[in-house]
This record gives sequence, C-alpha cells and structure tokens, in this order.
Amino acid sequence: MLHLRQRVLSRLLSAAPSPSTSPLPSLRRLLSAAAAPRISPNPSFAVEEYLVSTCGLSRAHALKASAKLSHLKSPSKPDAVLAFLAGLGLSGADVAAVVAKDPRFLCAGVERTLSPVLAGLTGLGLSPSDIVRFVLLVPDSFRQRCVVSKLEYYLPLFGSIDNMVRPLKYGPGFLDSDLERVVKPKVKLLAECGLGACDIAKLFIQAPMILGSKPERFVAMVACAEGIGVPRGSGMFRQALYAVSCFSEDKIAAKLDYLKKTLRWSDAEVGIAVSKGPFLLRRSNDVLQRLSEFLICEVGLEPTYIAHQPTILSRSLEGRLSPRYYVMRFLKENGLLKHGPSYCTIVKWTEKKFLENFICPHKEAAPYLAEDYAAACKGQVPGRFRFT
Repeated sequence: MLHLRQRVLSRLLSAAPSPSTSPLPSLRRLLSAAAAPRISPNPSFAVEEYLVSTCGLSRAHALKASAKLSHLKSPSKPDAVLAFLAGLGLSGADVAAVVAKDPRFLCAGVERTLSPVLAGLTGLGLSPSDIVRFVLLVPDSFRQRCVVSKLEYYLPLFGSIDNMVRPLKYGPGFLDSDLERVVKPKVKLLAECGLGACDIAKLFIQAPMILGSKPERFVAMVACAEGIGVPRGSGMFRQALYAVSCFSEDKIAAKLDYLKKTLRWSDAEVGIAVSKGPFLLRRSNDVLQRLSEFLICEVGLEPTYIAHQPTILSRSLEGRLSPRYYVMRFLKENGLLKHGPSYCTIVKWTEKKFLENFICPHKEAAPYLAEDYAAACKGQVPGRFRFT
C-alpha cells in the first residue's frame, strides 16, 4: 500500500498544474486523491526512506531532514502536503528543494494552515507564479497563518511583489519581525526623518536587515547618519542610513581616519566628502588606496577637489577612470584635443556619450583608439597608452 501511495504522489507531482493557472480547483482535486487511500498510523514508518523515495531528497539531505521529523508516525500528513504543493504547480525538484529547506513544512496542516494562507495571498493579488516563488524562497513563513496579514502591510510598503521578494532571497528576515513593536515604529521614524514612501522602500530593499534590527540599534543608526554630517531631511539621508547600517561607531571612526590618511584630507574635508558621498564608508580600503594613488599621483587631482567631488570615488578604476584618462591624455599628447570638458566631467558621461565625443571623431587620425580603449576597459594597458 505504501508503494502504491508513493506512485500516486509521484504522478500528482509530475502532473502538477502550471503556476500560471489558478491552483485552487486543481488543489482540491489533488487533495481528494491523496486523502482517498487512508492509512492508519504505522509505528515502523521510515521517515528517511520516505524523504528519498517520495520527496526526492538526496540521501544526505534526507538524513539531515529526518532528525526534524522523528515524531512522524504516518505518511498521511506529508502526503497531503505534497498534494498541496503539486496543486500549486511545483515540480518534483521544487518540492525536494522546499522539503530540504524546511522539513517541517511536511507537518503543516493543509486545511487548517496552508489552504487559508493560499486563499489569503491570492486575495492580496499574488499570482500563482508569485505564490510559487514565495513558497520556494521562504517555506517556513508560508506555513504561518500570520504571513497573510504581514504581506498585507509589506506589499504597499515595498511597492510591489518583486521589490518585496528581492530581499527574501537572503532569508525570511523581516517576515519574522513583529510589525507593531519593531517594524511600524521604524517606518514612522523614517518618515519623520524626511524619507518618502519610495525612499523607505529603497532602503529596505538595499538593507532588509534594518527591518529586523533591534529598535535601539535602529535609533543609533539614525543618530550615526546625522553624526557623519547628513542632516534629517537631506536627499542623502537614505544613503547615509544604508552606509552606516552594517558598522559600529568604532568601525565608522576607523574608516573616517583611513579616508583622512589615504586621500590626504583634513578633518573638515573628510566631513565634506562623507556628507556628500556616504557610500565612502562602504568602499573597501584596498579600493580607496588604489583610487587615491591613481587620481592624486597619476591624474594629478588635488585632494581638496576630490573631497568636494566625492562621486568620482564611486566609479570603477579599471572600467572607467583609468581608460577614459588614457584616452584623454592620448588625444592631448597627439594634438587631437586642444579644448574640451574636464576629466571629472567625462567620467560622469554615459558610455555612449563618451564614445561619440572622444572615440568616434578620431577614427581616421587614430584608427586603433577604439581597440586600445576596449583593451584598457578590460584591465590591459596598450603600448600607445604608456606615457613617459
């Protein structure tokens, strides 16, 4: 009888409806099929073998998962769950992934929990494919009935299901946080700091851990953002919060000291640069060192100038700063560029605009310029770009 049940479930999974169609009618039929051959509790029910032969787990994953399912004495509840997942449109491989990620999903009550959650999420406007994505990313959240009310709050906050799903790729995180005590007070404080709905959504997409952080830690982040010279209400306040979200005050102080020494800035210049470009706190020391050597020693920019134009330090050294400098210098040294925009202007241009203004006009006078520029963008330095 057990082998017959496994064959029935295998057929259900292989014949699962497409996620693009509504899963509810198909789900009812599949649940009826799974429930038909009732089996009384079997004290010799082999959970590990069931995970391998019916759920499709590898032996290693099954061994690990079975430790969380040792209380199961019958396949009745797991069978119903597998039929539910088949009704959603999950493939056999998807089901194996869900069970491996959250073995206790097999213990969820279909009628009591999973079906009401499915109905609730459908009512919120999630499509069948959205629901499948959600189950695959956070199965442990899906088997909690409170997830419906949480998504009812989070969907408008993030602006779309796609925005909300992006941070879930790294774990359930904010879905485990208490809305009333943890999340809503943060949203209120951010609004008081001048962030609009769009900026709040962007911040949580960039740094979803902020939603789950302790309230006192979040208040400290706000104070720290102000402490680096970015006032509440500033257009840079969201970026400042993101920049400080992962660091302690000691680490931020150490980074400010490193910026001062590496870029040859005064205390005032460090303050100016960081208030205009909070991203500097997240730049690695190695990258900052190489940027300093290139911009100050090779290009010849003054440290004070860089402090007032810190966005230049957000550019890729290999992909943009050095190739465009080499092109500009090559043109000047060969008499092909007598007047034109400054270096700091051309590094802000789009690739298309740079090619149209600095490469294409010189095809005849410098036929290898496009080739040399392409090589420089890949990290090579052509002979024609080696200046003495």
